[in-house]
Amino acid sequence: MNGRADFREPNAEVPRPIPHIGPDYIPTEEERRVFAECNDESFWFRSVPLAATSMLITQGLISKGILSSHPKYGSIPKLIFACIMGYFAGKLSYVKTCQEKFKKLENSPLGEALRSGQARRSSPPGHYYQKSKYDSNVSGQSSFVTSPAADNIEMLPHYEPIPFSSSMNESAPTGITDHIVQGRNFS
Repeated sequence: MNGRADFREPNAEVPRPIPHIGPDYIPTEEERRVFAECNDESFWFRSVPLAATSMLITQGLISKGILSSHPKYGSIPKLIFACIMGYFAGKLSYVKTCQEKFKKLENSPLGEALRSGQARRSSPPGHYYQKSKYDSNVSGQSSFVTSPAADNIEMLPHYEPIPFSSSMNESAPTGITDHIVQGRNFS
């Protein structure tokens, strides 16, 4: 027993191991279908509307004179930038919805990894989470919930961040001065 007390209940269910999802993972047919569905829905329902809206707002700001147009290319560069940002914002805004779709898959290693990853990431090991006063307490649970990793006796150590130092050291570039060079007076 390596000198550590075991505080687990004797009849407690042992959690299943988290499946390894790496770059060599081959998705199942159902996971491929959900990937395609997420890609299609995020494009048509989020990316296209956000890209079009951001382009319309940008063109409106340019026509009102709030944003300036390029002297040679006009409003095209700003509109392209707004379109690209709207596209990526739409894709990113759909990530949670897509994760929920994968979590609902029953025989999916990817869905299982997302389900167990959510429980693991909900709060750092050894820390407590206090529910907000706006969270509903429907299940009758206590307002303090420990993370599943907090039940593990071999918890990871808590590291404090290293304070920032602005002093010069061996790794800092040399030859840079902080003073303003005075111009010569040639009179």
